[in-house]
Amino acid sequence: MASPVRDKDLLSIQQARALAAAAREAQKAVKEFSQEQVDRVVEAMASAAKAEAERLGRLAHEETGFGNTKDKTLKNLFSAVDVYEYIKPLRTVGILRDDPVRRVVEIAEPMGVVAAVIPSTNPTSTAIFKALVSIKARNACVMSPHPSAKNCILETMRVMHGPAVAAGLPRDALSCMSEVSLEGTQELMRCRDTGVILATGGIGLVRAAYSSGKPAYGVGPGNVPAYIHQSADVAKAVRDVINGKTFDYGTLCSSEQSIVCDEAIKDEVIAEVKKNGGHFLSEAESAAVARVVVTPQRLANPEIVGKPAPYIAEKAGIKVPPETRALVAPLTGVGRDFPLSIEKLSPVLAFYVVKDWHEGCERVLQLLRYGGTGHTMAIHSRDDAVIREFALSKPVFRIVANTQASMGATGYTTGLAPSMSLGCGAYAGNITSDNITPLHLINVKRLAYELPREQRPPASGTAPAPAAGAGDLSSRVAAFVAERVGGGAAPPAGPGPTAGPSAPPKPAPPGPSRPAVDFVAEDDVRRAIREGRTITLRRGAIVTPAARDLADGKGVLVEER
Repeated sequence: MASPVRDKDLLSIQQARALAAAAREAQKAVKEFSQEQVDRVVEAMASAAKAEAERLGRLAHEETGFGNTKDKTLKNLFSAVDVYEYIKPLRTVGILRDDPVRRVVEIAEPMGVVAAVIPSTNPTSTAIFKALVSIKARNACVMSPHPSAKNCILETMRVMHGPAVAAGLPRDALSCMSEVSLEGTQELMRCRDTGVILATGGIGLVRAAYSSGKPAYGVGPGNVPAYIHQSADVAKAVRDVINGKTFDYGTLCSSEQSIVCDEAIKDEVIAEVKKNGGHFLSEAESAAVARVVVTPQRLANPEIVGKPAPYIAEKAGIKVPPETRALVAPLTGVGRDFPLSIEKLSPVLAFYVVKDWHEGCERVLQLLRYGGTGHTMAIHSRDDAVIREFALSKPVFRIVANTQASMGATGYTTGLAPSMSLGCGAYAGNITSDNITPLHLINVKRLAYELPREQRPPASGTAPAPAAGAGDLSSRVAAFVAERVGGGAAPPAGPGPTAGPSAPPKPAPPGPSRPAVDFVAEDDVRRAIREGRTITLRRGAIVTPAARDLADGKGVLVEER
């Protein structure tokens, strides 16, 4: 008798293959769902996750040691409520758009099986999010949990799975690996039954996703600067920064990592930071904190990720008041010689002072290039010209203005699409710069009918070419205005006598001898009927629906020969 397989990596690989194969079969049934069936399942999943948001948040905190239950609960509710309400009205089944002018019909096509890689920093909220967007797009979903958050992710899947099945989802359309290893995750990403990868994790994981040979959505790291301009509402700006930085103790990649403020408001900013629980470090204290927060490889130390500020200070041998919310390190540069200028994933902020927004612009660029290109930045200013200048010139795809970056980038405090996966575009090696939604998990196929060249509409942004013999644009406009205002034909172009202001309009010539026109409204038809004449239409002329209805059966509209 063969001995059972005991190698964890082999078990994980086999489970990945089995779950993906089962999901692929289940997805064949999901693909045939109507929009109503899909929406019923997604509503059941969201409702179940909402009801268990607090318990799942507590499980995530207890298992990983990251963040806190209160903020993890809010993130769960964000996925179960805000994300759900946003995706609820989206059409993801059948015909998405039907363009009667170009005669092109766009039809939704699911991608298949989504390999959803779930991180340890935001495990339950990301699992809720990825399950909802995957099923909404008529895909199946197989989750690969981070080993240190496996149990809370499995429980999140279980919470949604029962109600989803009761609402009609095939059992194997939503699953989660319980045998977790790097090898198993890699196999899930590259196995033949996987259709697309939705990866959230470190740089190595995202690179593995993009090198798997499968379509993949990965996200780059965030090193989010918050610039406070001298025109800002300083009290609100600092409150937003500290609230964003300390939300779930900095575990979101969109959380603020640095404050950059103008010299003119430096003292006010410092006072507000202290008022909001920020503790400024001396040069020696900053060095001590850097040693425990940042590894020699210039990465965030996992032992302090998502830990409160007093805990980090104690590890660094520093005494701070117990109510301290964030540790703030004044720095003069960016790069390897300034370890705290990187993404820290904890309530630790770098602090910079600049002369004006021009110098602030350069400092922000330096910070973004040191690990945050493509992700997010925040700007606080009452000067919209400065805000627009930053938006136009910064190499990031989310610039949030006068709000916290942490949840502003996700769409919680802004009008951005609510999402727990934030693309960073080509700057960061990502395929998209969008906040990921179900529409990223469908392909669009197009039905296109033959369109004779003379019926083709002009390209977007270009004016239609004038019809042959129609004359120049000024003549056509003059004819159109004269028809509207005077009831008669336009005067001929060029020099010649014209009627004075008091001259009565010339009577309309009888019969269908007037020039052909490009546009007809309801009043034109009414006038032609009253005057007993016809309206000659140029090729491609526009006739409003009301005008065509009024003219129907009366022989008023004739085509130019």
